[in-house]
This record gives sequence, structure tokens and C-alpha cells, in this order.
Amino acid sequence: MLVLPVVAVVACTPGDREVAPVVLSSPSLVPAAWPATDADFPTVSPDTSCDPRESLTPLATLPNPANMPPGSTMERIRNSEQLRVGVDQNTMFFASLDRVSKNNVGFDIDMAEAVGLAIFGKPGHVVYQVITQAQRIPVLQKGEVDLVVDTMTITCDRKTQVSFSGNYYDDGQRILVPRDAPAQRIEDLAGQRVCTARVTTSIVTLRDSGVLPYAVDNWTDCLVALQRGEVDAISTTGALLAGLKAQDVDTEIRGERFTDEPHGMAVPLGQDDFVRFLNRLLADMIEDGRWQALYDRWLAAALTDPAKPDPGPPVTRYRD
Repeated sequence: MLVLPVVAVVACTPGDREVAPVVLSSPSLVPAAWPATDADFPTVSPDTSCDPRESLTPLATLPNPANMPPGSTMERIRNSEQLRVGVDQNTMFFASLDRVSKNNVGFDIDMAEAVGLAIFGKPGHVVYQVITQAQRIPVLQKGEVDLVVDTMTITCDRKTQVSFSGNYYDDGQRILVPRDAPAQRIEDLAGQRVCTARVTTSIVTLRDSGVLPYAVDNWTDCLVALQRGEVDAISTTGALLAGLKAQDVDTEIRGERFTDEPHGMAVPLGQDDFVRFLNRLLADMIEDGRWQALYDRWLAAALTDPAKPDPGPPVTRYRD
């Protein structure tokens, strides 16, 4: 029996809170991850006619947790006494494991906790299921979770498979390279190996950009591959790259965004009542400053560009 050694990456969250080591799958990722195969790419519809930032009109007000609408998705979740949420555990600033408290922490985690509080009226009812990027849609379709909050880009194709809340965070794809690398933008990496996660919008963009996609399950696997020289760069959204950069000071994020990536919370397809509930909650959080407080806590320090203004809360367009 072959026993593979593990590699751990130790990171710190805002406030210098150390998080638990991330266990990686193998000492050499190349045989399993490069070149990327058809299974590593999502099935993408050519339809781009939808507006990713468009979602259902919010409820007029949030219902009292003790009096959810009869027969609603929210009532069912409340009666079950737990909100099951699919999250990552390898995305620093968004969802990672705090080494001291042993709790999941980050921007996505706080968003999920806000949903739980709106349904139950008190904390302690959110149950997290750790998933990979490729599992986000399947766990919803199989009914294994009620909600996915996992840096998930809203696309027309995904809207045919799951339902999305409005946009709760805006981002775009960039590149992360070693500090001494010459590449300044994605075009400079043509013909080179670039790591990203399986079944994501990022891997589709890389395939269409003339690079050699290198596919892994978790973003931290990409960082180790870069450190070992197995890839030339990592590419995904800027905030995720910032989380990786914070774990290796010898890397740099370069280039402007070359994609537009509105992020949404995902629920099983057709749960319109839950979408309207989430949109009311999100609108309230933006209006009362809670969204900005979460952004400032988790993301502002890593993402703020002194040369550019604070982007502020995301924009969602509503329809009935």
C-alpha cells in the first residue's frame, strides 16, 4: 500500500487569526491534474441572453422567524431545525477553518450565518457541508444542502440548473505568479501551465485563452503546485487569489480583471420563495451597512487599491 505524505499550508485570517493546516491530496499533482480532461470542464451553454445580475424581486419585508409563510421553503427549513449550507474550506477570507475556535470563518460564512439568523431568529442552526467547486451544483440537485454560499459566479448556464439570489459580491478573473515571473497578464501565459479549480468559470476562460489548464479540486492545491514549479501561474477571481497570495509573500497578483463575475447564493432550481427571501435579506444588509461591515472585516485590507475608490456594494436588477 502506498502512503502519500501530506503537505500543509498554514494561513492567517484578518486579525492574525491562524487557521488550520490544509491537507493536500498528493506530493505531485501533475499526473492527476494536467493536462485537464473534458471532465474538468463544466457543460457550458452558448446562451448568453440572460442578465446574470438580474434576480427575482425581494419580499417587501422579511417575515418574523416565528411566523414563516405556511408551506414555504423557509418554513420547511425552520421546521427541520437546521439550515444545511455547502461551503468551501480552502478559500481564505471567504471560508476557512479557524485553528483556535475550530469554526468556519470568512465572508461567505458570515453571509450564511445571516441567512440562518433570518430564518431561526438566533444563531446555532447552520450546519456546514464542505464541498469542492465541482460539487456546488450536484449537492443542490441531490437535496444534500439547502443553500450554497461558495464564491459561485452567476451564469446563464448555471441558471438553468440552480436558482440564484441577487449578486452579493462582484469580482473578475486575474493571474497570480511568482514575484520574479515576467508575465504581466493572461496573454503572456500562452502555452504555459495555469492552475485553477475543476468545473468552474475560470477553467473555461483559461481554455479559451490559449493557456494549458491544470485542474485541481481545491485552490490551495494550486498554490502548492505553483510553489513546486509544476505550474507557471494560478488564475481565478481576484479575491480568491488574494487569499492565496496572503499565504505566500513571494507571489503577486497581476493584470486587470479579464472577466466579469457576479457572485450569488445558490438554492435548488425553482425555489422562488427562498430566492425572494434571500434578496430581501441581502437588500437589508446593504441598506443598513451590514454588507459593508462584512466586506471591511474580511476583504477590504486584501483587495483595496489606493489608486481606486472602494467599489461599494454590488448591484442587482430585479424582475417579477
